[in-house]
Amino acid sequence: MRPVRPENLAPGRPAPLLPRRLRPGAVIGVAAPASPFEPDVLERGGRVLREMGFEVRFSEDLFDSCGYLAGSDEHRAAAFNRLVADPGIDAIMCARGGYGSLRILPLLDYDRAAEHPKAVIGFSDVTALLWALYSRCGLIGFHGPLVTTLADADPADRRALWNALASEGQLRLRFETAAVIRSGRVCAPVAGGNLATLCHLLGTPYAPTFRDHIVFLEDRGEAPYRLDRMLTQMKMAGCFDGVQGLVLGAFTDCGAREEVWRVVAEAFGDAQWPILAGVDAGHSRPNVTIPLGVEAVLDAEDRTLVFERATLD
Repeated sequence: MRPVRPENLAPGRPAPLLPRRLRPGAVIGVAAPASPFEPDVLERGGRVLREMGFEVRFSEDLFDSCGYLAGSDEHRAAAFNRLVADPGIDAIMCARGGYGSLRILPLLDYDRAAEHPKAVIGFSDVTALLWALYSRCGLIGFHGPLVTTLADADPADRRALWNALASEGQLRLRFETAAVIRSGRVCAPVAGGNLATLCHLLGTPYAPTFRDHIVFLEDRGEAPYRLDRMLTQMKMAGCFDGVQGLVLGAFTDCGAREEVWRVVAEAFGDAQWPILAGVDAGHSRPNVTIPLGVEAVLDAEDRTLVFERATLD
């Protein structure tokens, strides 16, 4: 079956490929595109998914390792491509972040991913994978828990993951404790993820460009001056030209959050679009699942991000 694309898109904007909504009994295949992981932690995360009503498949070669990678580049890419092509797999969830997704981007089968659009879920280093799939073939991704982080996740993470992947109709995310750096309301697709990972894509064929998008950013363990350096580099590279809005997730272990927000406000001091900061997404608890690549309404004053739909029935 050819993928269904939504209608009434803005002229010149690539049509996103929305995956099918997951239902109870849907099969989630687990991929390991980056670092290895503890098998018992993965099993506990898989148990959570089963408790949510999904079936979970671990391939026999999922547990391979090669130093700080979950197997060779060819091994990790081939395993991911198999999940993409397998008609018995309804969605793909990544086992762990760490490092390594960047290395397999040239080996992925983007044509097959476009022919068989499936939800791909993960965050941190998996940002590289989500961005490449979206920019190369329009596939909608989901910035949300990894299987290993789901093992000890808050109940809110489970609810948010279910709402993004399995609930019908509109997806409304309200962030009660978020801070308004600049008020405003805008409608555009959301894109982004881990700031350091996105910055490392500069100079490659997968370099990010966020024109006409609401940008979502998060990170962990980066001092404010390093955040400043990455934002400045990406600005000078034109990544943020034509951006429509900005949502800041968790910046865990990056110093005082007010200092992080000051760095961001200074970096985009000449912008007129809304900025919402302190959203519970990223290296945080909870880590709310956010669709990437699909249109949403950001209302900074109301502290909401509303998606008309992120999946197809």
